[in-house]
Amino acid sequence: MKKIKFILIGAGDRGTTYANYGYEACPGFELVGVADPNPVRRNYIKEKFSLDDSACFESWEDILALPKMADAAIIATQDKMHFEPAMKAISLGYNLLLEKPAAPTPAECMQIAEAANEKGVHVIVCHVLRYTPFFRLIKTMIDEGKLGKVINIDHVECVGNVHQSHSYVRGNWRNSESSTPMILAKSCHDIDILQWLLGERCTRVQSFGSLSYFRKENAPEGATEYCYQGCKAEKDCPYSAIRVYNDKKCPFRTTATGKHAPADEDIEYAIKNTNYGKCVFMCDNDVVDHQVVNLEYEDGATVSFTMSAFNKGGRKIRVMGTKGEINAEMKDDHITFFDFATRETTEISIADAVLDEHISGGHGGGDRGIIRSFCQYLAGTYEGNSITDISTSIENHIVTFAAEKSRVEGSVVNIQDYIDDIRNGEK
Repeated sequence: MKKIKFILIGAGDRGTTYANYGYEACPGFELVGVADPNPVRRNYIKEKFSLDDSACFESWEDILALPKMADAAIIATQDKMHFEPAMKAISLGYNLLLEKPAAPTPAECMQIAEAANEKGVHVIVCHVLRYTPFFRLIKTMIDEGKLGKVINIDHVECVGNVHQSHSYVRGNWRNSESSTPMILAKSCHDIDILQWLLGERCTRVQSFGSLSYFRKENAPEGATEYCYQGCKAEKDCPYSAIRVYNDKKCPFRTTATGKHAPADEDIEYAIKNTNYGKCVFMCDNDVVDHQVVNLEYEDGATVSFTMSAFNKGGRKIRVMGTKGEINAEMKDDHITFFDFATRETTEISIADAVLDEHISGGHGGGDRGIIRSFCQYLAGTYEGNSITDISTSIENHIVTFAAEKSRVEGSVVNIQDYIDDIRNGEK
């Protein structure tokens, strides 16, 4: 594979993951620059990839003030900081691997697609589920006609109670104003994978959901603002920051401390001085902890999608067609297929299955798959069907925004009408 040069904008967990997988999985991958305001994260990338000081920057503005220095940029800043660096990088002619969500508003998402198409650069949004062995097998079976015409899909994203408490109650995605609505931040790639499996545009969407549990009125008697302050319920609380973050197996220790290899004293500091040590019932979170979305597609298929915090974690899907049905969970190394004609149920092995779908496990192989596919795509050797054009990715984002609009307003949203409203400057 020919050399593909990258710059990394945002060296947090997501950006570092893509850079590390690129180095491991792509023979042509070469990282030539990094920008991140956190010196610990910036220096980790500097040392890992043997970068000179002149290739390390505190901000995206600094690195993008220079003439184009690579073939592509990985943009993995916080959700509300995607739009400006993406637009600047596109104007310089960079191809982009853009972390989801592409931008925090539907209008800005559409601007990114328009700019990329006008400039003629490739922008691949990190909808990593498309690149997992799990969903690629399901997609192949659908496309080969094994299920006949798909009529219904039930898809469930079990967020996991601890993941919810870390990311969406205490963490960076807890507040829709400072970040984005949870359905966008967590599940825009679930909405994307549903469209990819069906190969159809969504026409109407309806959604319900709320923040039901992680609220001040549900705090147990004797709770304190911080878990370490003598909370009477701390020892038995599944969300105790002391228990969660002191567990060496906890995948969220790096995010809580901002360090790649946090020591015990780093954890103690985070528990006592940051939001990660607060009682989950006393944070400034406002995003939902459960939401359902009903979707209708142009050829008549209907989909039910559920996102919920109240579970161990994982994804489950049931695809129902005119010739058979699939039942599958990402935690398994197989999917189950029932054939209507033979009345037989078979277990079909997932080639190269990656059973850890958690963010720390690379999203079931999706993180490694997307960076490898992106490198192949830029090198002209890509032969898969997971990569899609930016316009399709953005329309799937629009469906997610429409779902949130439906939830808030109690309406059924026609997708084309919603797109027209955005183009006309209406919300």
